[in-house]
Amino acid sequence: MIQVTVSKENNQITAFELSGHAESGPYGYDLVCAGVSAVSFGSINAVMALCNIDLEIEQGKEGGYLRVQVPHSLNKEIMEKTQTLLEGMIISLETIEREYSQFIKIHRK
Repeated sequence: MIQVTVSKENNQITAFELSGHAESGPYGYDLVCAGVSAVSFGSINAVMALCNIDLEIEQGKEGGYLRVQVPHSLNKEIMEKTQTLLEGMIISLETIEREYSQFIKIHRK
């Protein structure tokens, strides 16, 4: 199962972590894993490209782990844009969770 943990402070996403494997299909054909990967990496790339910031990213070598930290020192405009993109990511992950709750669980801290 993929565990998603979203950390918020003052109603803003400060970090998120994905761990585990969906195992909803054979390796290379796991649609839940593919969906979660596409949504999360697409969102990270969008934040870095559109907001022109570097996120603190930690990945597992064998997959199955991703942690992203949002810098605290962003100006208000960039922080708002970053938050909008990350909230969009969470909504997309929640959509996957609604359909495939046996393979993905989202937690909030």
